[in-house]
Amino acid sequence: MKYAIGAVIFLILVVVGVSVFQPTSEWPGVDESVIKKAAAEANRPVGEGIINIKGDVLLFAFLTAGAVGGFIAGYTFRGLFPPSPERT
Repeated sequence: MKYAIGAVIFLILVVVGVSVFQPTSEWPGVDESVIKKAAAEANRPVGEGIINIKGDVLLFAFLTAGAVGGFIAGYTFRGLFPPSPERT
């Protein structure tokens, strides 16, 4: 359990570090390359996001959370879904 807590803390530090120390040449994120383009084509104003983070840091955070959740679910699979008596 202590390794999982350490991994989560490490990943949080990586996400915060990437968002704070971004290089000066920014890559356009999904919000700029897809959403703003679709809004301009539909003649609609572009609003601010709920979580305002530049670039794809938010996508990386969701990817990391999914990977951690998948690892935990896979590691505890037998406890989450015990085998049925017919298959044992």
